[in-house]
Amino acid sequence: MSDLDRKRAERLMREAGLDALVLFQPEAFQYAIGAPAGVATMWGRAGAAIALVPSDAQLSLAAIVSDHAAPVVLQRAPDVDVRTHRIWIDGVDLSGVNTVFGIDGAYRGSGVGGPRPETFDRAACFHLLADLLQEKGLRPARIGVDLEFMPAADFEALKTSIPSIRWVDGSLVLRRLRAIKTPREIERLRHAAMAAEAGLMRMMEAVSLGTSVASLSAAWKTGAQEAAATGGFSLSGHWDYISVGPDLSNGAAKVTPGALIKADVGTLVEGYSSDGARTVTYGPASPLADDIFKALETAFHAGLDEITPGKTFGAVHDAMLRSMRRDGFGEYYRGHFGHSVGGGVGIEEWPFFSSGNSEIIEADMVVALEAPFYGQNFGALMIEDQFLVTPNGTQCMNSLPRGLRDLSTGSV
Repeated sequence: MSDLDRKRAERLMREAGLDALVLFQPEAFQYAIGAPAGVATMWGRAGAAIALVPSDAQLSLAAIVSDHAAPVVLQRAPDVDVRTHRIWIDGVDLSGVNTVFGIDGAYRGSGVGGPRPETFDRAACFHLLADLLQEKGLRPARIGVDLEFMPAADFEALKTSIPSIRWVDGSLVLRRLRAIKTPREIERLRHAAMAAEAGLMRMMEAVSLGTSVASLSAAWKTGAQEAAATGGFSLSGHWDYISVGPDLSNGAAKVTPGALIKADVGTLVEGYSSDGARTVTYGPASPLADDIFKALETAFHAGLDEITPGKTFGAVHDAMLRSMRRDGFGEYYRGHFGHSVGGGVGIEEWPFFSSGNSEIIEADMVVALEAPFYGQNFGALMIEDQFLVTPNGTQCMNSLPRGLRDLSTGSV
């Protein structure tokens, strides 16, 4: 099932003067079509999987996929107009075949026989796209492409292959579409945040003097995976940035009394990544660490107060930076204090809580707000939580206390 809101897509495309979107990025394909793009996208080249989203919401979605990926696409997206092309993978249905001598007949009978390309045939894919556009009355037309993904060589080939189309950058429309989450997307992000936080709790239980970064990471992963299994969902991935002590890049560091332990972590559910962070110690932190953390807490709450529909992402950044300035951090600069989260290529999705960002905060966005401080020969401090933007403010997807916790004093 597609996560694309066709009515909103129609409005955004018309505002941008687009007749359609043609999407090549694998994550964008899955977002629009509701099925994976397939293994042929592994080289990061455009054409192996193509999603066509007409601006007219009454027109059906269409997809061009490999013959290897097509069965899954047809199963998960039965209402999508699917066209297929050959890739290098050779496969055949051997139902009823009992000897080697029957295999060639199975190839011929199923229509899968014949030469195959080295990887995939880009020209053949673009030819299928040209036919789709013609059939849907989109030649000539002004069509947006996800140029933030598409390699320049492939874009030049696309323009040469289908010159009747005015190809333009549709990346901003795609970004704005993906920034507002559907209930299914929100559920994935809730699950991901829950699993990651369970992992943090397991990691905290493992903290003691002499515990290594590797051991903390392993404990976190175990806790996250067990929480997913208990919750009835599976993880499609996980990541962690855990640092211990004053050398931020020392992957062999071990817990010492009062050392800062920063864990910035996330899990992926159906490709949707959570993002959250906590900082703890085993033994009292230094007075300097306490003072810095208090400033980060104050800035965090100043930014959180600004996350309401109608305000800008830039206003959140400004509020947090002003807070840090009031607490004596005149030379502290931070490019962003958080971002949207979802199913994009990276952990951090646009829009960002960055200086001067005029993008408007809207209900049903899911964002991660972060307040970090990194000091080499000192350590890392960080607070980060994930929030659903509601019509009246925010709803936190995390439950762990945000304070700088000394784990030597009691239970997690």
